Amino acid sequence: MANPSQKIKFAVIGCGHIGKRHAEMIARNPEAELVGLIDIKPQEQLKLEGYNVPFFSSLEEFLAAEMEVDVVNIATPNGFHATHALKSLEQRKHVVIEKPMALNKLDAERVIYKALHVHKHVFAVMQNRYSPPSVWIKEMIESGRLGQIYMVQLNCYWNRDDRYYKPNSWHGKKDLDGGTLYTQFSHFIDIMYWLFGDIEKITSRLNSFNHSHLTDFEDSGFVNFNFVNGGMGCINFSTSVWNSNLESSMTIIAENGSVKIGGQYMDKVEICNVKDYTMPELAPTNPGNDYGAYKGSAQNHHYVIDNVIDVLKGRAAITTNALEGLKIVEIIERIYQEKK
Repeated sequence: MANPSQKIKFAVIGCGHIGKRHAEMIARNPEAELVGLIDIKPQEQLKLEGYNVPFFSSLEEFLAAEMEVDVVNIATPNGFHATHALKSLEQRKHVVIEKPMALNKLDAERVIYKALHVHKHVFAVMQNRYSPPSVWIKEMIESGRLGQIYMVQLNCYWNRDDRYYKPNSWHGKKDLDGGTLYTQFSHFIDIMYWLFGDIEKITSRLNSFNHSHLTDFEDSGFVNFNFVNGGMGCINFSTSVWNSNLESSMTIIAENGSVKIGGQYMDKVEICNVKDYTMPELAPTNPGNDYGAYKGSAQNHHYVIDNVIDVLKGRAAITTNALEGLKIVEIIERIYQEKK
């Protein structure tokens, strides 16, 4: 356990949009210290002004420097997450892994096994759990207020076109990106799993309508399944929406009422029609992360950093643990295996 009076020392590998977000949240936290940034691109190309810390061109170079560091935050392309986690854990560092934890269950299991072997923590980044509608609906379900869950529909309709899938980018490459469910919509699959548990009897229909020249994988799909805990569900998703994001929404039909959480990023409760219940006013959700022409999931990374510090100082449990990170990878892997 870390000394309560000492700052937790972080390094960030992968200094793109999300890596910069991690660095910013670490730098802002009075109990954290950013000690290094790592990326294969030249420092001047990354626009890392304001961070007066050593810069390294590889994880190996950083680890060889033997700097004092507690946590390595991994925000590299998806296909490198497991490799970078294993190398960091080998050097007895805790790791924070951006979603997805890995691109297959086997690699995620390797990360967990290594973490257990070296007695270090793995934090899986699923920051949408912190959004006020997510916190609210979790309490509604766990309290039993909704009663038996009958049906859950998850709709994820976003725009990702040639402004996002650039020729020199890792986005769209099967080995580095993995697929639409890994990169765009794993946050929403995580929320569904967090609320309702595991799924079974999966059937998937996947298609590429307007991305065959941009990506190695699907842009759209219908997925149907049953929940192990009872009830049925579906995920309808697409990145072929014209020009801008349409919505990310979850509709719940239950014994005692119906709820729809909607907006572009599941950031607002649009319908709450529940027996003997009055909807409270929720705090506003943080806006989506900015990707130039795009918005993504909510800007809640400060909660992630807070949780890492709280865990290492013995004040809290991990919000999204490694087994949950593994489970999301496994669910997505099963969806892809069942494609028609």
